[in-house]
Amino acid sequence: MNHLLEEARAALWAVWNRRWLALGIAWAICLLGWLAVALIPNSYESETRIFIQLDDVLAEQIGIGSASRARDIDRIRQTLVSSVNLEKVVRATRLGDAVTTPAEMETATTKLGKEIAVESQGENIFEITVTIGRSDFSDRENAELAQTVAQRMIDIFREENLGGARDEMQQSIAFLNEQLAEREAELAKAEQERLAFEAANPDLVGGSAAIASQMSAARNELRSVEADLAAAQSALAALRGQLASTPRTIVTANSGGPQAALAQAEANLAALQARGLTPEHPDLMAAQRTVENLRATVQRNGGAGGGGTLNPAFTSLQSMLVEREANVQALTSRAAALRSEIASINSSLAREPGATAEAQRISRDYDVLRKRYDDLLNDREQLRLRGDVESENSAIKFEVIDPPGTPRKPAAPNRPLLLLGVLIVGLGAGAATAFALSKLGSTFATASQLEREIGLPVIGTVSHVFTPAGRALRARRLKYFAVGVGGLGLLFVILMGLEFVQRGLMA
Repeated sequence: MNHLLEEARAALWAVWNRRWLALGIAWAICLLGWLAVALIPNSYESETRIFIQLDDVLAEQIGIGSASRARDIDRIRQTLVSSVNLEKVVRATRLGDAVTTPAEMETATTKLGKEIAVESQGENIFEITVTIGRSDFSDRENAELAQTVAQRMIDIFREENLGGARDEMQQSIAFLNEQLAEREAELAKAEQERLAFEAANPDLVGGSAAIASQMSAARNELRSVEADLAAAQSALAALRGQLASTPRTIVTANSGGPQAALAQAEANLAALQARGLTPEHPDLMAAQRTVENLRATVQRNGGAGGGGTLNPAFTSLQSMLVEREANVQALTSRAAALRSEIASINSSLAREPGATAEAQRISRDYDVLRKRYDDLLNDREQLRLRGDVESENSAIKFEVIDPPGTPRKPAAPNRPLLLLGVLIVGLGAGAATAFALSKLGSTFATASQLEREIGLPVIGTVSHVFTPAGRALRARRLKYFAVGVGGLGLLFVILMGLEFVQRGLMA
């Protein structure tokens, strides 16, 4: 600790021993630095914030919601400081008074672009900051110019959102109308070509794909009809067999005639047998002879006679037979027609292979043109609807939250801080120079330094004794030094006062 204190005392002594050199260097650096600070022009900053409302219920309902609107606003934000817009600002303000050539205009727009900053604060708020500090303008002119440029940027932003968007929308719709007219003419021509080909080749309408589809459909239908025909024929054969085994009439006891008598005799015979009579019984033998005689009579009449009633089952089966025969006939005719159609398609394919390819080309070209026309028509209607929504419903709501004002104090440079920094640098540079020169010399501030340097013990030191004349001279020099230091401080205070007075005049 003692060593550090000793080094500090030695450093202070070294600086104090060369105090005039340190003061001179401090004056030189301060004067040059303060002059440089005074030459820096004041920059005035004007800020404005604008709010863009992107949410709209109707726009979202029809599919032109905030997603596309956000892209539009982001595009405008990026192009707001484009060379075209900056040139508009230059020509509308005092910045364009001295611009006469394209090179000067390019230089002016480049410099102005560095002085304008557009930042996004969240999704709906944008901040525009304009900082103007031109040396050829006064402070008041720079402040007014910053406010004018900021206001002009707001106007350009509004034009880009409202007027520019509508103009772009109208141009887009006009372009789509031209494209639709061209596509409509091409579509009409392709349709006439298709109609002419279909009239000349009705079997080849739709190209090879359509013909193959027709062939596949005809074959599938033929297979289905043949299956139905086989089932109908099988059912018809079964019905005919059933009808052959069904009697036309039904014989009953009260019907009358040989068959009715035979039925009655057979009933009597069955009753006698049921009573348990033996075959040799006279009544049973008589009944047996009666049955045999009646059977012979019925056989001589061929099984027909005036007895019996019409069998309802036979009548029903006969009507079903007629219906099944008609169904089989219809299925046979349909199968023949399908075979003829398949043969015709095969004949057309074999006879006109080039026509098939032509039909396919015509159909493909027409479909492509039709799809393009429908897509363009849909795009035009969406653009038109979007334009109507933006015009009538104000899809973009533009509002200036903080209008640009005329700044009352400079944003840069921070002159009081720079003046103080120059003073500190000047004093530090003077002290550092004096200390560095002391290290180059051969004097020692304390006896301990001398001992460490020569490696020998120091017996004692001799104090510096001043005469009355020497003390008077020393006091006079100290007074001059104090005046020099005080003058430097007074000049700093004066410069600071002038700065605050100038700011007060602007306010």
